[in-house]
Amino acid sequence: MRTHFDKLLNLSPHQKQLPFIYPLIIALLAGAVFSLALAPYHWWWLAILSPALLYACLKGRTAKQAFALGLSYGFGLWFVGAFWLFTSIHTYGDTNAFLSVGMIALMALLMGLFTAIQTWTYRRFFPETPLTFAPLWVLFEWSKTWVFTGFPWLFAGYAFTERLLDSYAPLFGVFAVSFVVIILACALVEVLNKKVFWLIPSALLVLGAWGVSYINFVEPKAEKPLSVSLIQGNIPQDLKWLTEYQIKTLEIYVNLSRTEWGRDLIVWPESSIPLFQTDIPEFLQMMDEQAKKTGTAWVTGIPYWDLKESEQNGYPMYYNSMMASGSDSSGLYKKQRLVPFGEYIPLSGLLSWVLPALQNDPSMSGFSRGASEQKPFNIKGHHLAAAVCYEVAYPNLTRRNAENSDFLVTVSNDAWFTGTAGPLQHLQMVQMRAKENGRWFIRATNTGVTAFIDHNGHIVKQAPMDKEAVLRGDLPAMQGETWYTRFSDWPILGLSLLLLMLGWMYRPKQVDVSFKSRR
Repeated sequence: MRTHFDKLLNLSPHQKQLPFIYPLIIALLAGAVFSLALAPYHWWWLAILSPALLYACLKGRTAKQAFALGLSYGFGLWFVGAFWLFTSIHTYGDTNAFLSVGMIALMALLMGLFTAIQTWTYRRFFPETPLTFAPLWVLFEWSKTWVFTGFPWLFAGYAFTERLLDSYAPLFGVFAVSFVVIILACALVEVLNKKVFWLIPSALLVLGAWGVSYINFVEPKAEKPLSVSLIQGNIPQDLKWLTEYQIKTLEIYVNLSRTEWGRDLIVWPESSIPLFQTDIPEFLQMMDEQAKKTGTAWVTGIPYWDLKESEQNGYPMYYNSMMASGSDSSGLYKKQRLVPFGEYIPLSGLLSWVLPALQNDPSMSGFSRGASEQKPFNIKGHHLAAAVCYEVAYPNLTRRNAENSDFLVTVSNDAWFTGTAGPLQHLQMVQMRAKENGRWFIRATNTGVTAFIDHNGHIVKQAPMDKEAVLRGDLPAMQGETWYTRFSDWPILGLSLLLLMLGWMYRPKQVDVSFKSRR
């Protein structure tokens, strides 16, 4: 008798298979619904059902068929999950709607190749088991953090931010959470196929998550909390870089900050100063004097023109940066990872004809990458590890910056994606980074989501989106170190490689099962 998933996908070797178009459609739809497991929807169970359907579709398929199924799944995943890019390309990039959708489809097709290669590798070289499917999933998620500079979005583990399985994050990071999610997804398929022994490891993983949730890696320092004010200016993206609106932008932030001087720290968001520091030395000096007079530290996002490096290299070196000044405070952080289509245009010379409105925007071209080793800010005796916008999507980058820190601070401008799921998915990643490293995250944004996130990844307080706002909080400095901060991704990557090596060693003689094509 055929089992539940065999009936759905008609995978019995004793029966004729349905036309291949059916599993292709199932894979496409499974990928398309995955993003509903993430913010702002939080239908976490889809993070289990979606990869479970892909795993079921791959049963008994050839490597070539697996490639097609993976590409179909990946295309659905990225076309729907990252469709928030449409706003930046169409609305702010002045690209017509048809071409904008086409560019997103091309991006989804290229990113879908990750899943296609993953599923091809799975069926070509390894036995069909959760213990090879889950490790491959993790390794390919990890690869998205560095291949072609990376686009580390839509990870399975993020669906469980602030849910039971996220307690694995301070041990081994988001990839460990993803590993558990995919094991549970595959186990669901196996149990429905009457391999009920998979209930045991599934139960152990869930119970393990409950158990490790009681482990405290960090604790507050015995000193007065840091009083912090976050300023959200709500500057529309289409006005932000206009010459005639630059002074108005500064006035908005200055006026919103008037009542906050005297607190320990005031933070302005990414590029809240829409001018290079060389253009406004008097304004920066005035702000520094005001901060020192009131005993306040001031951190702001600002485009930074490094004159010394420019002279050494023979061409301008511009950085998307954060700087700290004021009372007992110092530091400059230059952004290391730049976001494609949200901050710069890859191959901008070739794409100038499709994104004409972005070519003269200083936030979209010409920025250099900051050095990989940068010191944290010194704020009133505390070390604040910085991250600018998109950088919080990179687990290991944030981990490196978080070493020897008391707090994490990030500034962002998600006005590019107003009204979409993008900013809320972005916030979810900040929550995971806080949980991984056991530090409070201070997040100041232009339009939202401005928030204080505690060391457990919980949102303690947030400002309303798309409104001018001031958010105040008193934050404890944390001490101690999570396993993830200490060991990075290596434990889960090592486990994944070990399982794949064992799967390779004990694979059946013929892994790539061949089926004759039938209509």
